[in-house]
Amino acid sequence: MKIRSVTWFCNPGWPLDDHVLKQGFDLLADARSAYEALGYEVQTTRLATIPFPLLLGEQAIRQAPDLAKKLETALKGSGVGYAALGPALPEVPASYEIIPDAIASTQSVFFSGIMADRQRGISLPAVKACAEVIVRCSGLSPDGFANLRFAALANVEPGTPFLPASYHHGDQPAFSIGTEAMDLAVEAFQFADSIADARQKLVNSIEDHASKLVSVADRLQKKHTAIFNGIDFSLAPFPKQSRSLEAALTALGVDHVGGLGSLTGVALLTEAIQTARFPHTGFCGVMLPVMEDASLAERAAGGLLTVRDLLLYSSVCGTGLDTIPLPGDVTAGQLAPLLLDLSSMALRLDKSLTARLMPIPGKKAGDATGFDFSYFANSRVMALDSDPLNSPLGGNETFPLSARNERK
Repeated sequence: MKIRSVTWFCNPGWPLDDHVLKQGFDLLADARSAYEALGYEVQTTRLATIPFPLLLGEQAIRQAPDLAKKLETALKGSGVGYAALGPALPEVPASYEIIPDAIASTQSVFFSGIMADRQRGISLPAVKACAEVIVRCSGLSPDGFANLRFAALANVEPGTPFLPASYHHGDQPAFSIGTEAMDLAVEAFQFADSIADARQKLVNSIEDHASKLVSVADRLQKKHTAIFNGIDFSLAPFPKQSRSLEAALTALGVDHVGGLGSLTGVALLTEAIQTARFPHTGFCGVMLPVMEDASLAERAAGGLLTVRDLLLYSSVCGTGLDTIPLPGDVTAGQLAPLLLDLSSMALRLDKSLTARLMPIPGKKAGDATGFDFSYFANSRVMALDSDPLNSPLGGNETFPLSARNERK
């Protein structure tokens, strides 16, 4: 198991408050040293702020690219690799429009956009705005890579350490830990005698590691006067077969990812994480990033895993639709129904879901991807069978959608 990230959450103000940033840099440096001393590899440290529309105010929202550049400059020499400026907000429509410009002006700053949550319901204008952001960001580079730094959010609470979904609430600084732990599931399931044994072995393994992570976090929060949000123990994969979702599922008896039985396997994995005793934050589920998992990339390339499959698995997994390569000519009108369905699933099931979709310029369904990125396993562009919505779902309403257990 590795630590994917330790993330610092803060309100750095605007102009940026150097004292608040330094407090975060100091904690993250201490966290890296402490966890490495325990034998954990800390892949990255990160910073996340309150939503940038709240930092800037609606009248100054056009300063978002400047804010992003100033924050990126502040990271240099700090040892902190990435930052997130949080989500665009439905009540500030211009906050969505400025995101592509802000992403284009930086290399290491991430953004997101809220489509739906319990308080607001589903905002159809925000769903369409997120679709427009994805289309515009796809053209920022020939490979469509800029969309790695944007996610559309549905029912996502503050505090998750995984970018681009990270954002903060309030003024009290905090920190969270995100793991890369698919190997724990692979190891637990390979030597299990039954489903119950597999589940218990994974729960025990998670709790064992979590106790070590929490002991350090308790010391850090006292030393640095910051709140420890908890651990997002999502089973994030790595683009090697031995640390893939398929390696875990085949140990349970599934023939291949995408085949029938896969949903049950993903559900069992997610249940084990949610059953384990540790301070939970963020998604705490199974991540299904097509191009960050060797098996998902391979099955998608072979046509054995579709966008509809991934949407179905989102009902029982962690983050939702992640790093999905799509045709370069996809339109915002075609993306919006997919984002709307994801939003509805998030509210009805009362779970956090995101969409990080990556249209690739000049590519069509079936074409090979060609990313040169160590955290990606190349695949093929996936087909998106989608038509634009007509009114009223294609309109501009905001409507509530209650969780299924709220109405009897």
